[in-house]
Amino acid sequence: MASSSTTSTAVSLLCSATSSSRFPFSTTLPAKSSSTLNFRANSLPATHAASSSSGKDEILGRRGLVFTLTATLPLLLPFSESMEAFTAKAVEPDTSVYEVMKEEIRKVVSKGKAAGVLRFVFHDAGTFQLDDNSGGMNGSVIYELDRPENKGLKTPFKILEKAKTEVDAVQPVSWADMIAVAGAEAVSVCGGPTIPVALGRLDSKEPDPEGKLPEETLDAYGLKQSFRAKGLSTQELVALSGAHTLGNKGFGSPTVFDNSYFKVLLEESVSSGSMSSMTGLPSDRALPKDDECLRWIKKYADNENSFFEDFEKAYIKLVNSGARWKSL
Repeated sequence: MASSSTTSTAVSLLCSATSSSRFPFSTTLPAKSSSTLNFRANSLPATHAASSSSGKDEILGRRGLVFTLTATLPLLLPFSESMEAFTAKAVEPDTSVYEVMKEEIRKVVSKGKAAGVLRFVFHDAGTFQLDDNSGGMNGSVIYELDRPENKGLKTPFKILEKAKTEVDAVQPVSWADMIAVAGAEAVSVCGGPTIPVALGRLDSKEPDPEGKLPEETLDAYGLKQSFRAKGLSTQELVALSGAHTLGNKGFGSPTVFDNSYFKVLLEESVSSGSMSSMTGLPSDRALPKDDECLRWIKKYADNENSFFEDFEKAYIKLVNSGARWKSL
């Protein structure tokens, strides 16, 4: 994906113009954990000296216990309420910071900038390799902006850097989380599905190896092999390729996330027998030539809801690929 990410230029989301590799992903979800607060009540002070085992003493002892509980109950209730408030606050940060992230992202990511931001996601996650569990969604793309395949990504980086500064003032977040959420919001801003993104990814402290993004010149077979090596199926390859509907590459409106990508692929490749070189990338034009890919193209062209559903699932898998998660 070496094309520029600005609004007026063509945007490649999935492929690199200068690198080759494969494109799968294994889903790793953050481990859930819960803390348990254990309380132990101290023995109540004796209210009546034990002098005998008579029934009267037993009754008085019970009355003393009732009196003690009744007297201390007003004190226990505020404590209970304060513990509920504490528990709510303990759970609140992950939820609240997610809302802050989305709010700050939407302040800087307009429809015209969405394609570049979404491309930023693919170039961070797209380095993942299933065989050695390397690369993936780890924020390393911020160290890789000078690579030829990442040309044009400095613009979305600066856009998200501004939003991240505001979020970090509330609660520090990783670049990996910020980029993953930003891509989901870019899709939503342009009318696509609402995609929930889990938080807790750790950032890499160094760039990923070069040459891990699939080339934009690959044919359908090469693309399928590349994606399979990253844990992604042919269906997920086609669904994620639908993100190319954003950007000025001839697939409908450049700022509307819909199923125009698949409709255009069918109209130009199936109806006319070939696609214009002005439409999409070579990798886009290669997909309809493969029967397996064509089956999914037809489905998504006919049913936008199916495309949205499958894109959401594939996106979540993509942004979890290779992620290292902090302990919760």
